[in-house]
Amino acid sequence: MRVLIITTPVSTHFAPLVPLAWALRGAGHEVLVAGQPDVVDAARASGLSGHVVGEAFHAGELMALGLPDGLRPIQAAGRPGPPAFAGAVRPWTAHTRYTVGGYLEFARHWRPDLVLADRLEYGALIVGGALGVPVVQHRWGVDPVGEVAWAAGARSLRGVCERAGLAGGLLPRPDLVLDPCPPGFQDPSLTPGQPIRFVPNNGPGTLPDWALEPCEGRRVCVSLGRLTLAMNGTGLLRSIVGAFEGLDGVEGVVTVDDAYADAVGEVPGNVRVVPPVPLDLVLDGCAAVVHHGGSGTQLTATAFGLPQVVLPGHLDTFVVGDRVAACGAGVTVDDAAAQDDSAAVREAIRTVLDDPRYARGARRLRAAMETQPTPADTVGRLEALARDRALRRVAA
Repeated sequence: MRVLIITTPVSTHFAPLVPLAWALRGAGHEVLVAGQPDVVDAARASGLSGHVVGEAFHAGELMALGLPDGLRPIQAAGRPGPPAFAGAVRPWTAHTRYTVGGYLEFARHWRPDLVLADRLEYGALIVGGALGVPVVQHRWGVDPVGEVAWAAGARSLRGVCERAGLAGGLLPRPDLVLDPCPPGFQDPSLTPGQPIRFVPNNGPGTLPDWALEPCEGRRVCVSLGRLTLAMNGTGLLRSIVGAFEGLDGVEGVVTVDDAYADAVGEVPGNVRVVPPVPLDLVLDGCAAVVHHGGSGTQLTATAFGLPQVVLPGHLDTFVVGDRVAACGAGVTVDDAAAQDDSAAVREAIRTVLDDPRYARGARRLRAAMETQPTPADTVGRLEALARDRALRRVAA
């Protein structure tokens, strides 16, 4: 079976698909990633082959455009409502108009049996419909944006679909939606997907020496992600670093890209600032995680059974924080003033460390995650999907 991966040009949208791609390769199937250079580079780093379609997109830079100087999204607009989630889809419908022709041309040459995609890549749905092959979408976690995406695309991409030869200009629906959220964690208002166990995939890296050193007390990892910092987030970073002042018996390990290292400033004696490292290499020695609400970070922390402090700032990160709190696996600080108050952040960290209910909630969530079928278990479902579609094409 030939599996073509097409995702939006955002590495964090691509990353959740990698363990399933590995499982498909291990089962003997061909897997190829087609996309803009933003994703193809990530594919190479994960050991997958790719084909470049189009120019680099630089989605992170585009998302930061329009922010007032020095303000984070939460400071500029507060907590997002439904119109904000609907608006987040629009750039991807425009993106599809410029990229789908290249995807279609390549896919007709490569002839995939199945297309694997994230929830916002409309081009994958159009390619699958035009070629008559099934399309499987993979949620990256809590999914309020992806849930509204199909209806928005169906309205605005009718002309694109007509030119691609799709009957009535109708945007196809995915044949299957995979959901890595553990039972009970996904937003209950969303349409249920097919469960698939989350496997941490934070990219390649090297296990650092400090992670092997015993910690006197409890170690807390802080990971905000590069996009959060790019969106005027260095003030938030300093607030979190300052929160460790006075947390006796706690060591803070703060991962910071070199481009933002100088912005950290002076740090308390119990804080270690380190370059970014794959979290799955270092969380085993941690007692809690402080993060920005990114699904990859949240699900990785869940896989290690760690309580979490979530400091959301943009779109679905708020929903991630809500679900962490609702499941009793941590707390969310979703007010800009509180996020900028080191004392408030300190209290949130102290709460998840000292109240055993949060550790128990985190362990329950990890146990729920471990009941889900693995990517290897899911391969057979995809094989059957592709086989059944091929038989229907022959019969027609």
